[in-house]
Amino acid sequence: MDKYDALKLENQFCFPLYAASREVVKLYYPHLSELGLTYTQYIALMVLWEDRKISAKELGKRLYLDSGTLTPLLKGLERKGLLTRTRDKDDERNLIVELTDEGLALREKAVDIPFKVGGCMKISREEAETLYKILYKVLD
Repeated sequence: MDKYDALKLENQFCFPLYAASREVVKLYYPHLSELGLTYTQYIALMVLWEDRKISAKELGKRLYLDSGTLTPLLKGLERKGLLTRTRDKDDERNLIVELTDEGLALREKAVDIPFKVGGCMKISREEAETLYKILYKVLD
């Protein structure tokens, strides 16, 4: 074994994760562009469609995003009228993010996107479930 084998791209665990992630996100693009959303805005809305109101800190934690990425993302969604950002009355340090009626209405337009994208995947449902579990194991 060559001492540089560990530096070969084909031997990197991270590379297929990175490349697959980029390819999957590309599948979302035509569907999300119809809604005027980026993928990151879409996943933020997914959390809000579930919770309606959440602290920015918790939202960042759930999305694995730092505040430097989250702040401009939330400002963009607020400009579109999809959410509001307000300071917590009990603790001004906490920013509360809340879905607007317009943001909630967008959920109806997005409801088929996971099925459309999932239909493009060339893996079985069982493989997808296994991959999902493995990826969350890696995240943990």
